Amino acid sequence: MTARGLRRLWTDPETRRWLAFFALAATYALVSVYRLSTAVLADELTRAFSMTGTQLGTLHASFFYVYAAMQLPAGVFADRLGARRTVTGGTLVMSLGGFVFAGADSYAVAFAGRALVGFGGSVLFIAILRFCANWFRPTEFARMSGITLAVSGFGGVLATTPLALAVASLGWRSALAGMSVLGLGLAVTAYLIARDTPTAAGFEPMAGAEAPGAPSLRAIGSNTRTVLAERETWLCGAVLFAGTGVNITVVGLWGIPYLVQTYGLSVTAASTYTLLGSAGLLVGPPTVGAISDRLAESDDGGASTAGRTRLIVVGMAIYTGAFALLAIIGAPPLAVVAAVLFASGALAGAYALTYAVVKERHEAAASGVSTGTINTMAFTGAAVMPTLMGYVLDAYWTGDTIGGARVYTEFGYQVAFGLATAVASLALVSSLLLHRRTVARS
Repeated sequence: MTARGLRRLWTDPETRRWLAFFALAATYALVSVYRLSTAVLADELTRAFSMTGTQLGTLHASFFYVYAAMQLPAGVFADRLGARRTVTGGTLVMSLGGFVFAGADSYAVAFAGRALVGFGGSVLFIAILRFCANWFRPTEFARMSGITLAVSGFGGVLATTPLALAVASLGWRSALAGMSVLGLGLAVTAYLIARDTPTAAGFEPMAGAEAPGAPSLRAIGSNTRTVLAERETWLCGAVLFAGTGVNITVVGLWGIPYLVQTYGLSVTAASTYTLLGSAGLLVGPPTVGAISDRLAESDDGGASTAGRTRLIVVGMAIYTGAFALLAIIGAPPLAVVAAVLFASGALAGAYALTYAVVKERHEAAASGVSTGTINTMAFTGAAVMPTLMGYVLDAYWTGDTIGGARVYTEFGYQVAFGLATAVASLALVSSLLLHRRTVARS
């Protein structure tokens, strides 16, 4: 690229916003690698710390305990401090946690390290959505939230076969340490390139985009009470609790042990199937977000929101049916498993529309708080589900181990997927109620 072309990237607001977006979003891709890495590392971690399935599920979930608890504070940080400082600080803390995890010599230290990774990573998604609210038009918001999830899908792809190959070559500790070094570089890059608003970068505000000043603490408290008082907030949160919880638990933890133990695949071969879940995340959310934004451009107010909630209902119906297949059949042809895992990622585009639904119900200054509130519920699901599925599987332990990892029965995995189906049904029912209320109001 010529010097003139490089200068245009920096001086044209339409291109500068994309440059800044991807500088921020790259840190969120790394979050996805960390949070889904346990599936590839499951056998290594079980051997290193002599864990049961319940303990492995709890170690995996330690990331999400802190992540979930931090979502409302993340919204406050995003609204008060801005995306640039929030993302930079969060990425630095996340990288520190990665170093602790890589050097852990006991289960307790590993738990603390992974929790610290979750603490740092917890603020990034909401901060990036806050950046999008400032730099992109309201009719582009659902599309941008979908693209942000797609970036996390790219991180999820890296957390499968590429990570498995890196672990096989370097060892799990060196691979995690290398990720932490990368995180330090991404933090510096985000700070140098991103600015919170077009005005902060020396441009005029984007037409129609939101760029409010930092709200006072009193205003934040008022916004939080308003958000929590709305039934729609809790319905959106229930959709995210189930959708995010099931997806991250299956793709990020139990999917690979299921494929290894039920079908006799190697970890590397099994990781190519869970890779499909992340590939679905690359495709589904941007596509569904674009369709949703197109509906918003052609309709007004409640009509456009009803279009979004209709897409959520359809997506959650397919999502529930997909996991029901695994629960009923147990060991279907691998092509069916591949289709289910791909669908689980692609249909994240449906439940991600809840961010746009909630955001549209509140003023610009409450953007971080409103999306942070429902994201708390999303990652509460991601914190609870791994341990619950691990508890179910421990009840069906064969008594055997392979390389130090517990072996579970096929029926045990059916019961675990039955639990996933029941939780996904919660998302379907909640989406139906949300759509019904939206239609009644429009």
